Amino acid sequence: MSTGNTLLALITGAAIGAGVGLLYAPDSGEKTRGKLKKDAQKAQDNLNKRYQETSSNLSEKAKKARMDFEQRLEETLSTASHKADDILAAMETKLEELRKQNAKLQKDKTGKSSGSSPDKAVV
Repeated sequence: MSTGNTLLALITGAAIGAGVGLLYAPDSGEKTRGKLKKDAQKAQDNLNKRYQETSSNLSEKAKKARMDFEQRLEETLSTASHKADDILAAMETKLEELRKQNAKLQKDKTGKSSGSSPDKAVV
């Protein structure tokens, strides 16, 4: 049963109880009004208590959800950072291999030519 339904049932029950109490009241009007006031105050106090409990529960759940979200976000960012580092390391390794290959090709070209044409980088 949801909180709204619980509160509605509580208020409806209090109203029905007050009506039945008036019909079967053996006391005078002044005493009956006093009892009704006391019952209404109890109902209001109970309603306020339930409101505070519900509000507190919702606050706690919201805080927990926020902490869970922040933790998942941190984990996701950490994973993404590690993957980016791996990609950069692989690219640096590949770049170094290409530089060595280019230097070797330049060396081979220099050894074969007579030196009349300028050297060009091969990528």
